[in-house]
Amino acid sequence: MAKMSVGGKKGSSIFSGFRALGLYSNHLPHVVRFHKKHREFYIVTAVGQCFHTYNVKKLGIVAVSNALPADIACLAADRMLVYAAHGKVVSAFAKNTQVVHTYEGHQADVHLLLPFGDHLISVDKENVVIVWDVESEDTYLRISFDNASFEVRAVMHPSTYLNKILFGSSQGSLQLWNIKSNKLLYMFPGWASAVTVLQQTPGVDVVGVGLASGQIIIHNIKFNETLMKFQQDWGPITALSFRTDGHPIMAAGSPVGHIGLWDLEEKKLVGQMRDAHTTAIAGLTFLHAEPLLITNGADNAIRVWIFDVAGGEGRLLRFRMGHSAPPNKIQHYNQSGQHILSAGQDGTLQSFSVVHERFNKSLGHGSLNKKKAKKKSVIHDTAKLPPITTFASESARQSDWDGIVACHQGFLVATTWNYQKSSMGAHKLEPERFNKNRALNVHATAVDVTSCGNFAVIALSSGHIDVYNMQSGLHRGQYGKDRAHSGPVRGVAVDALNQLTVSAGADKLVKIWKFTSKELLHTDNLPASPASTLLHRDSGMLALALDDFTISIFDMETKRTVRRFSGQRGTFSPDGRWLHLVDCFLVDAAAVSISFSPTGNFLASSHVDTLGIYLWSNNALCSLVSLRPLPADYEPTVVMLPGTCPIKGKCVLYMCTHGRSLEMSEYMSPAQLEKQLITLSLLPDSRWKNLLQLDIIKKRNKPQEPPKVPKAAPFFIPTIPGLIPQFALPDTSSEQSKVVNLGVLAQKSRFYLQLEDALDSNLYEDPVGLLKEMGPSAIDSELRVLAPDMGGDIRVMQSFLKMISTMLLLKRDFDLAQAYLALFLKLHLRIIADHPSLMEEAERVQELLEETWTSTQTLLNQSMCLLSYIKSALL
Repeated sequence: MAKMSVGGKKGSSIFSGFRALGLYSNHLPHVVRFHKKHREFYIVTAVGQCFHTYNVKKLGIVAVSNALPADIACLAADRMLVYAAHGKVVSAFAKNTQVVHTYEGHQADVHLLLPFGDHLISVDKENVVIVWDVESEDTYLRISFDNASFEVRAVMHPSTYLNKILFGSSQGSLQLWNIKSNKLLYMFPGWASAVTVLQQTPGVDVVGVGLASGQIIIHNIKFNETLMKFQQDWGPITALSFRTDGHPIMAAGSPVGHIGLWDLEEKKLVGQMRDAHTTAIAGLTFLHAEPLLITNGADNAIRVWIFDVAGGEGRLLRFRMGHSAPPNKIQHYNQSGQHILSAGQDGTLQSFSVVHERFNKSLGHGSLNKKKAKKKSVIHDTAKLPPITTFASESARQSDWDGIVACHQGFLVATTWNYQKSSMGAHKLEPERFNKNRALNVHATAVDVTSCGNFAVIALSSGHIDVYNMQSGLHRGQYGKDRAHSGPVRGVAVDALNQLTVSAGADKLVKIWKFTSKELLHTDNLPASPASTLLHRDSGMLALALDDFTISIFDMETKRTVRRFSGQRGTFSPDGRWLHLVDCFLVDAAAVSISFSPTGNFLASSHVDTLGIYLWSNNALCSLVSLRPLPADYEPTVVMLPGTCPIKGKCVLYMCTHGRSLEMSEYMSPAQLEKQLITLSLLPDSRWKNLLQLDIIKKRNKPQEPPKVPKAAPFFIPTIPGLIPQFALPDTSSEQSKVVNLGVLAQKSRFYLQLEDALDSNLYEDPVGLLKEMGPSAIDSELRVLAPDMGGDIRVMQSFLKMISTMLLLKRDFDLAQAYLALFLKLHLRIIADHPSLMEEAERVQELLEETWTSTQTLLNQSMCLLSYIKSALL
């Protein structure tokens, strides 16, 4: 997925666009492709500025194309490429992802595409038809029609008609053209209604024509003869398709979501698939030689139907479905962070998986009477509930009873839902004080479920707060003698141990109650009315988003406001640390709801007029993110939603001129923060920690008995010359000497030479760097050869002690200085005691060590004291 920013390379230092969930289809018809090598059918659907490719077997997503600068207006495909029209431009995609050809030349938006061998035919809204050469991107032919007499609405290639194209118009007439010779071959007068669909039938010379009047014409274009007519009463024909598996069945789509099935032999209607989609049928396709029908619509759904039962109607085999209207609220379900509950304006409650789409599921549409809803279907259910405005969930007892409670728009009754059963629950929670008078202008405004999953707390616009048992659905009390607040309750929450309940109302009051006795413990005033609340149970911090666009943090333990921030509504991070302004970025559409994953890996968001849920990955989990304070005049940069990209030209120019001033430079930590601070090395412990125990480690790892290599016999066994053949015995008199030649060790090492040079220059960076590259055994060998009996020199040993003094003075690589000095003293302590120059240098090193450690110990004691006070004191 692409993520671009306007102000610089990175719009957000914490979050990066990852992917979108719940987007499957829009109002454009799908395209079916067949892969000869895989022997498999694929479906291509348009979603905004990109298209998705699914396999038909499992409806699993195979590829997502790179985003285009504008929304896709038309889709088409051939054996090799997928063509997408956006504005006045047509782009050709290879491998379902990358743009390989671009066709520019239209003066108006393109709305029809037809691949035609090595050519591509495109039609724009000014009635101009252009035939392109696919490979060279050149214009092969241009045809202009008069809008008044022939406005092109449909185009197709009749099977076996070489170089012939059939056009359908909004005036109802048809024209057959030869695009090679650029000649009009024949004009069909039509049927006094606009042509909406042209589709090839299984028979040669015969095409299906769908009209705006709802009429379907089966016409022979060779003899200009109408073979049969059908009439649908659901409005204009939106799509046509014919079965090719031996059954003479035609499927016709309608604007109301119904599909009509017609028998072409008996010339009659044999079946109706009502409510196949909640919106108009955008595309219909029968797979070749298979009893499968693929449909898609603007309700954000793809469905595969199979015709394997008697009666002619298809049954739903598999589907992919998202919200058909924008979500109102999203929230992560349980602590795994893998499922997101989403309540949409279409009235459904759905669950989307961040792992794989096969784990998605719909909990259905709310209804006051589930039995009647099953009989009448959701569309015709007169008792269906309005959309969900807010909900709360808890998975602790999901195997025993319902774990989700939802409030509905303008509705008093709160409903329960069961996640495991994927359906509406058993209870409808309604207080008895109103005597089920639905005419009252009272509705549920906020809800929370306790962490144990046994109780639900529901707040009303009348100021009442009620408690219900989740298992039985019975009323278990209310807060306050008459009501909890004098106005609508905007938020309610229960702490992690079911000890306290906190509520916030439009009366600008925050109240804390005892959960069991319902006793009021504390009341606090707010500077403005709260719009919503969110409790972080682990820390006991309550965030309140106020109507004056500020956020207040209320501590449940101390019962006072501890922070105030100016900003928008927010969400707690899982550890309760992030709510303040540590990062800021803009998106194209205003956010309606956001939810932070309990594991902290994703931030999920839903936006105005968008059907999907967008995931933003948390960069702080996989890299170090410096959360520096933002300046007061900081202007956030625009970040496109995952799967979209900015318009070319304007945004690129803006980035070039303003990118440097708005982009925040990346912080690079220096090798040493301050000269007064001790800096440790970044080497692993194995490189220096075991230097003193190296002899013990070697002795422990030494094998008890050396391995014996069998002596290989020669190919020709040697013999002693003579009359009697005798084998020659090996000569064991001369054995290899085990005395080590010390002359080999007389050669000075690179480290030794650098120590000698440092005596004059007093620069010890090179020898220290050389030691940092060595392993423990090499360091031990280098320090041993510094002694005079091993070919070394007293002056070189003195230079080594000066190197340690320099490291202590600079306060860098403090751990290495300690380890190297300890090994040096262990190896050469007697030599140091016998030479005054070495003793004098060793005493200087000792003074530096005592001075450095005294200051370090003082700072550590101060830090420990402050930490102990913070842990024990009640702030």
